[in-house]
Amino acid sequence: MAAVATEAPFHVLAVDDSLPDRKLIERLLKTSSFHVTTVDSGSKALQFLGLLHDEDSPVSVHADQLDVAVNLIITDYCMPGMTGYDLLKKIKESSSLRDIPVVIMSSENIPSRINR
Repeated sequence: MAAVATEAPFHVLAVDDSLPDRKLIERLLKTSSFHVTTVDSGSKALQFLGLLHDEDSPVSVHADQLDVAVNLIITDYCMPGMTGYDLLKKIKESSSLRDIPVVIMSSENIPSRINR
């Protein structure tokens, strides 16, 4: 019997401090059969990606040990603690993660932020 090669689903990491917004993003992406992981802060995203280690967490995940590779990160700009732009900078500083596309969303129409 020949083994059937199955392609891993496209994996999106959605980062937003708003639960309704996370649920909406998750629902929209799952209709396209994407695998979606949601977290509520930039620090939790970094922890998931293996760039930040939480002392309270019994398991530390490293980017090269993720069971499912992240293909795209969608993040809100305005979040407490760490903005989406700060998250973007941390990801782009990582040699193992810098090639992952990052989309930053904002409901605020601030031209200087959009240009940045």
